[in-house]
Amino acid sequence: MGKSAQLSLHIWLPDAMEGPTPVSALIHAATLVVSGVFLIIRCSIFFENSESVLIIVSIIGALTAFFAASVGLFQNDLKRVIAYSTCSQLGYMIFISGLSHYSISLFHLANHAVFKALLFLSAGCVIHGLSDEQDLRKMGGLLNIFPVSYVMILIGSLALVGTPFLTGFYSKDCILELAVAKHTFAGNFCYFLGCSAAFCTAFYSFRLIFLTFVNRTNTFKVYIQSAHEAPILMILPLMILSIGAIIYGFLSRDLIIGLGSLFFNNVHTNFYNFVLVDSEFLNALIKNIPFIFTCFGALLSFFLIHCFNVNTGVVLG
Repeated sequence: MGKSAQLSLHIWLPDAMEGPTPVSALIHAATLVVSGVFLIIRCSIFFENSESVLIIVSIIGALTAFFAASVGLFQNDLKRVIAYSTCSQLGYMIFISGLSHYSISLFHLANHAVFKALLFLSAGCVIHGLSDEQDLRKMGGLLNIFPVSYVMILIGSLALVGTPFLTGFYSKDCILELAVAKHTFAGNFCYFLGCSAAFCTAFYSFRLIFLTFVNRTNTFKVYIQSAHEAPILMILPLMILSIGAIIYGFLSRDLIIGLGSLFFNNVHTNFYNFVLVDSEFLNALIKNIPFIFTCFGALLSFFLIHCFNVNTGVVLG
């Protein structure tokens, strides 16, 4: 719980944003936070022998996913928004592990690493080019100055919210379908909070884009005069990651989700906890509810943040 920043032990994760942005990308995408999830996956045989522990794991994960996403709605630091997004996605990984589908948890872990590294490094390019300013309320109108960073953050955000056929879609929707296919209290609880977290994720992701790039500028004149796009050495890794954020989930989905795949032959799941087949035959409306929530969150962000300029009223002297 501590390593993977679950509820009540999560506060170190946003505080770690005080470090350099490449370090943040490594912490959130590649190394530190995912070790707790990976430990649960490797210890699957222990968890499978205790149904009550699995229920506790799934409920804590679902609460973390929703709690962190709801806190992310009100953050004004560019990197803290992405940090709470990481915390929320870790909740997804934990609760699907608690629902005994460890391979899907690792699939989401790998997918998340790609687009979260893209988001952090793109945010670092914006911060670097804007004289180290991180407050969203002191940005705006940067689309023409940072066109490449804007495209990279847009791709990363679309993958994060689970836009169909991008990387995040294949694992995130699969997680929610498996949750509702369990037909248990824990499964329905995880599904409800997971869909609510998807709504919040779409809202704060598009809020970040509108406040940073699209809305009327609200920053200092000297910052705008010295603002510049990142050099090619900083842009090149972003382009590589953006390709992964678009196609990685599509290329690897059958390897991990595919029924009968031997890729995770050493991960133990009891047969009565395995509902991958059941999730394929859910009602189409139930399968599309997360996408409907995502669209609603994006539209609400568009109207509140872009059209009515809610939460951008910072008066600069």
